[in-house]
Amino acid sequence: MWAATSYLILALIFIFIGWEVNSVYFAIVFYWSALSLVLVSGAYIFNLAKIFRKRENGVIPFYIRWAFVPFLLGVQIYNAYSRKHDKVPPIQKINDHLFLACRLFPSDIDTLKENGITAILDVTCEFDGLEWSSTQENISYLNIPVLDHSVPTHSQLNQAINWIHHHIKEDRRVVVHCALGRGRSVFVMAAYLLSQNKDADVHQILAQIKETRETANLNKHQLRHLAKRHKKGELVIKNKAVLIANPVSGTKLWQDKEHLIVARLSAYYDLEVLTTSQEVNGIALAKQAIINKPDIIIACGGDGTVAEVASVVVNTQCKLGIIPMGTANALAHVLMGISSKIIPVEQACDLIIDGQTHTIDTAYCNDELMLLLAGIGYEQSMIEKADRDAKNKSGQLAYLNGFFQAFSEQRAQTLYVTLDDNQTQEVHTNSFIVANAAPFTTLLAQGGGQPDHEDGLLDINWLVPSEENTTSVLSIAELMFSSITQTQLAISSHHTNAKKVTITADEDIKYVLDGEVKTAKTLVIKIDPGSLKVISKEL
Repeated sequence: MWAATSYLILALIFIFIGWEVNSVYFAIVFYWSALSLVLVSGAYIFNLAKIFRKRENGVIPFYIRWAFVPFLLGVQIYNAYSRKHDKVPPIQKINDHLFLACRLFPSDIDTLKENGITAILDVTCEFDGLEWSSTQENISYLNIPVLDHSVPTHSQLNQAINWIHHHIKEDRRVVVHCALGRGRSVFVMAAYLLSQNKDADVHQILAQIKETRETANLNKHQLRHLAKRHKKGELVIKNKAVLIANPVSGTKLWQDKEHLIVARLSAYYDLEVLTTSQEVNGIALAKQAIINKPDIIIACGGDGTVAEVASVVVNTQCKLGIIPMGTANALAHVLMGISSKIIPVEQACDLIIDGQTHTIDTAYCNDELMLLLAGIGYEQSMIEKADRDAKNKSGQLAYLNGFFQAFSEQRAQTLYVTLDDNQTQEVHTNSFIVANAAPFTTLLAQGGGQPDHEDGLLDINWLVPSEENTTSVLSIAELMFSSITQTQLAISSHHTNAKKVTITADEDIKYVLDGEVKTAKTLVIKIDPGSLKVISKEL
């Protein structure tokens, strides 16, 4: 916090000087400097290294450089002076594969070559990286932006130590650097060494580093965080991954995106790629993969592929990653948000690299895994009408067209529904949904707002049929309102929760289960709380 306070005090001094000077031009310079320092102070208060927008390739956008010219110019001058008068060399060898360094310049390329260094991990946020020159020298480069005197986030540190480990396993030499090679880079280096020796003490590892680089010195904040993360067992290498791709799924993006995905993930994971075929589905490949106990199995395809892989991963310690390449990608929409519709592959790869894990509920419908929902009536009819040919031709519009067709038919049926151990009730409806999870766009599941896939309960929604189209339209509008506001109106729609739902009818029931149309005499749906570990954004 002292850094934030220091920058704020300096900003106030500049504001005072700007107020006192007679020249408008000088006043603008001082006010500009003050604004720059206020923003940097705020970044320190809220730990927002991303304020500098430094990218993975080390480039700070030109508009950020201009906006923060006073601050960036100041740190450049200070860094150049400190580096020139530093009592240790810019680059120092910690062990056979690891090096610590201060900020690197093109003039350091020869030293990198002499030491056989082929990977650079830059943990600064305030300097442009060496990417422009390292690319020419075939050096792998990654930037993880961390504020000076601060610490990387949990996901950043996980990303950093896995990246280091991957390159070392490839027998490459890695240099980790910050501004002066004293704090941030030492933190990351120590975290990696601790991940390789869980019985080691934090002070022991730091002493080992300091034997080589005597200026290495974590501040109290950094030392406390490192010790805490080591004690909690968070410094763990988890980079064995299996990717199961369905090359003909939905939008058939795999052929176009395969190289991008493999290249992106291979920098962080020991990646094995398996593809489904007509003879071998996702279930068989997932069973084959899980024998070797990977840290993560990634389902690359549509909701069907995700369901197949999840059916094997559920109730294990293995995590499920998703790269959506289907038509609807409903579960990806739930876990990743609307961006999964805009940049699905890029967003998914970023999340998988980030590695944040959440535990969600699943359910079973007649002993088949249910990730999303089981639907009778409109939902089933919509999916049935949106067949493969329609989806290939129209994409997601096929579902919309199918819904309007189902809606216009207004077919109702009588179901006998038992919730948990309660008395069976007769329900006359044209839409009955039992949901574990559903995106807000699945309106028929929104009677009580968007289903919560972490509450250990099923969401049951049904509509009351009407001969008047106006009433039916109002029912859909009511569900739309519930989806947006997360509130329940219960005028024409009904919603409740249960852990188990049993459904029977006077004739066979046609229903849809996670996008697949099925038929049964009885449906028994049970929740399985906290049974699946998934990679997702903050839920």
